[in-house]
Amino acid sequence: MSNLRETYESLNLEPKPIRPHILAAATVVFGEDYYSGRRETINLSGFVQLNKWPMPGFEHRVDEKGYAEFETELISAPEVGIKGFSYELDDRIQVLSNPFLPNTGHVRQIVPGKNFPAEFYIRRFGILETSTLRLAHRNVIDIHGVVDHVPPFKKPLTGPYLGNPRGDGPFEVVQAPNVARGTTLPEAWYPANDENEPVGITPTVFFAPSAGPCMSMLVDPSMIMQVSLEGRVELEVGGKTVRVDLAGDHKKAAGTEILLFGPEKHAEGNGVLAQLARVAVTGHCEELGGRVMLRASWPRVSGGTLGEGTEDSLSRVKYPSELHFDANFELLTQNGTLYSANAVHVNGKLKDMEATGTELSMDGTDSALVTTDDEVKARLTGVQLVMRDAFVGEHAAVNV
Repeated sequence: MSNLRETYESLNLEPKPIRPHILAAATVVFGEDYYSGRRETINLSGFVQLNKWPMPGFEHRVDEKGYAEFETELISAPEVGIKGFSYELDDRIQVLSNPFLPNTGHVRQIVPGKNFPAEFYIRRFGILETSTLRLAHRNVIDIHGVVDHVPPFKKPLTGPYLGNPRGDGPFEVVQAPNVARGTTLPEAWYPANDENEPVGITPTVFFAPSAGPCMSMLVDPSMIMQVSLEGRVELEVGGKTVRVDLAGDHKKAAGTEILLFGPEKHAEGNGVLAQLARVAVTGHCEELGGRVMLRASWPRVSGGTLGEGTEDSLSRVKYPSELHFDANFELLTQNGTLYSANAVHVNGKLKDMEATGTELSMDGTDSALVTTDDEVKARLTGVQLVMRDAFVGEHAAVNV
């Protein structure tokens, strides 16, 4: 048995930041009363910057017990953070790092002398913004995960949990490797002053230890599409066919976000993989109590493909090109969230990388929409969504 003890120096990391895309979720309780507030799990995504050793100012060390670790920091900048659309607020939410407080952490060996698996840890001080609010929290939120490489990119089209829970919780959370989550929750968020300090004793929002407890995972797509959507869904409610018009503006963190992974990003041979990472389109359905929102599931990934499956890079895709998803949808209503019992097939022809004008339609098997107790409340029998204004690039800044 080898006596060679690893340290992170053997990784030959470059002295520069990691600037990946991030998929995240948070279960949020709105109002000043945590126990009776309105609860929602919000899908978020964005662009982050993680500074780390061997950049200047960051250390690598091996302690007296043989554990190696190196220091990291999550930085703040106007274009860096995560965003999503809240059904409850009917508004965009974005979470940024507080620039006046240290968002520092480390990667540390779990077994001394063995680099991976490793503990990933960040002390998180955040700022939460909507179109009308700017909030801060008093205590640190400790973010923990177990990673098996650096950068700790999640394998494309894999989910955040070891399993597929249904609902916004509360329930026990078991995250997958290379997924981090907040462990010091609930945490109250208060109105903030110009120095990002919480003011007063009456909170506005809580982050809850529930379905999405400040969960996040880094992904490495070849291209990111943030797209406004408009269209309709067809539902069967109480034996009646109902058509609901829906729309969502990507500038408000609604619409959809689509991730494309070329062969060099997924290591599964030729072909381009696609992920429907976020969906948020709203409308009105009297039969389900009023305002509704169609969203993509956070626990169950909506994965698919772009192109013919033979391309050796994203640049080889010929347009118009087939775009397919097995979409796991959820429908938020005034009376609670309904969950698609099975994935539905959604497809269209992507006209070009600009995306505008592409139509996505559901075909094949429909799906029951059920409560967490498996009570069928409706059926999703049709989806027709058209891509409108789009922002496409290798990074998805929050200020787009």
